[in-house]
This record gives sequence, C-alpha cells and structure tokens, in this order.
Amino acid sequence: MDLPVMPPVSPMLAKSVPNIPDVGHYEPKWDGFRTIVFKDGDDIVLGSRNEKPMTRYFPELVEALKKNLPDKCVVDGEIILIQGNRLEFEVLQQRIHPADSRVRMLAEKTPASLVAFDLLALGDEDLTGRPFAERRAALEKALVDARPPVYVTPAVTDLGRAKEWFVQLEGAGLDGVLSKPLDGTYQPNKRVMFKTKHERTADCVVAGFRWHKTAKVVGSMLLGLYDDSGRLHHVGVVASFPMAKREALVAELEPYQVELGDHPWGEWAKQDDSPGGSRMPGAQSRWSAGKDFSFVPLRPELVIEVAYDYMEGDRFRHTTQFRRWRPDRTPESCTYSQLEEPAEYDLGEILSLP
Repeated sequence: MDLPVMPPVSPMLAKSVPNIPDVGHYEPKWDGFRTIVFKDGDDIVLGSRNEKPMTRYFPELVEALKKNLPDKCVVDGEIILIQGNRLEFEVLQQRIHPADSRVRMLAEKTPASLVAFDLLALGDEDLTGRPFAERRAALEKALVDARPPVYVTPAVTDLGRAKEWFVQLEGAGLDGVLSKPLDGTYQPNKRVMFKTKHERTADCVVAGFRWHKTAKVVGSMLLGLYDDSGRLHHVGVVASFPMAKREALVAELEPYQVELGDHPWGEWAKQDDSPGGSRMPGAQSRWSAGKDFSFVPLRPELVIEVAYDYMEGDRFRHTTQFRRWRPDRTPESCTYSQLEEPAEYDLGEILSLP
C-alpha cells in the first residue's frame, strides 16, 4: 500500500455541546463503528477509532468498497448496519467475533454499509490540510457514482433544517447532529467538530456496582428497569463521579450488599446472555477481552435519576450521567414505560437525501 496518508490514523473527533452551533455545515450523527478506509487498488484496510484494523470483520464491505471507491483514496466514515428502516447497533456488534466462519455467515445474513463523510486523500494528494469545504466537495465528486451499500452522508447548511433533523432522525436510530466548521483542516484525534445529542432522564434501580480499576472505590453502578412481568433487566451503568464520591459510595452501598444467589440476576451467574437479550452484567465484552467485569450485587432497593441520550434495544446505548437520588420512588415503579419513544423515521429517506 502506497498512499499519501498511511494507516494507522486516529479519526478527527467531536466535542459535545448542548445546542447546535451556527457553523454552516450539519450532518446526521451515525451510530456505528467509526472507520477510516485506506484503499490502494484492491488493497483495503479498515482502520478503527483505536487504530486497530477491522478489515477481517467486514468481508462483504471490503468487496463493495473495491467497486465503489476511487482507485487510491483515504475516506473517513462510519460502518453501519441497517435493518428494516433503522440502524441496529446491537446487531452490528455481533460482527466482532473471533471465528471467521461466524463473521462470514453474518456478513451474508446481516450485511453492513459504509457512510462516508470526509476525504483525507485522493490519488497521490494529501487533503488533510485543506479546508473541510474543499474536502467535502472533493468527496461528493469522488463518490458521485457510488451505490449501496456505500453512501455519502447527506448534509445541510441551514441551521433551522439541522434543528429539524435533530428531532426527526432519532426515530431511525441516529443519535444527534454533527456540526463541522467549513474552514477546518483535518486534525486526527482532536475534538474540533461539534456533536449535539439527545438527553433525557430516567429513574432506575441500583442493582449492583463494580470496583474501580485503580482503587478500592466504586467504579460504576449497575442500573435496572422492570418489564411488565416484574423481571428486572440490566440496562446500563452510571460511572461519572468525583473520586471523593466514589469513596463515599463504598460505605453508602455496603448495607445493601447481598449474595448473588439471592439477587434477581443470580440466574445469570453461569450464562453469557440471558433470555430475551438482556446481558449478564458480569459478561465479557468482545471489545475488552481479559478485563474483569464482575460486580457486587446489591438488594434492588435504591433508586437514582440518570440522564441518557437514547436506548439501543432494551439498554442505554451509552454510559448514563448521575443526576440525583430518588428516595421518593419505589424500585417497582422504575419500569420501561417511563421511557420516551421517538417517532419512527425511515432511514431510507435520510440516505437518499443530497
């Protein structure tokens, strides 16, 4: 491979802002695997955000990129998985699997797509020092003949339309709006773009905690919600605390500790996945092999209010933010019914936009 921008490259990042800024260019914020595609003829590398190649996990996408990208280029984008009319991140996660046979089976059963949103190099020219407005124009021209499953992300320049997108697109599985200054150069691993994401609150049961990886203090608290049958599901974690609060939580939670066999999640002790798709809180992540994800079970009696952006299936997509304790709420009242459901929106309509 001989390109003006060679792997690995850390992608340019975005910092969170509460409101969409007036910077002149707006795109949907896709929910998938960020990747930088390096293509030199039929030689393709899919670089991840942590700079590790993901090429082996998406053989069907590699073939599509050979047909739809210029002969020599470096493209920044997002690998997504579309089912029905929306994005499905949980299904996409299944692709990160050590068995090649399973990867290829899933590649055929649930093929992935690529949404391109920046162009770092074309031919023998490095474009990273060019303003984004020029890179965007070059991207549109270079991929003008691209066909599914390769797309150029739609974009608008009107702030009012971007605000409409922020409300509309969530129903298709997108998690917000990206705002990009038109004069900005490409700066790897720097937060020079802006992301505006949804924030809602929910009251959740505190059903356990994990120790911090560096000290004997609370690292994160495990959250639960009840379904209509009265079963407590593990829905995510809350983990953003100052160190002093982490220390204080050890004593606060100690009276609620219980043996796993006496806990609602005790039935999962010997399983990787529970019935209905709710993963055991101690299960290993495909992204974090070797890390200890065991937890200390707590009697499900404490309730907290947390802020979250949106749900992915029956779980919070990202780590939630602590807001306050809710001694006025009973654990049994913490159900899925309190969660706001975004209106459905057809992903196909988004991808067909200019």
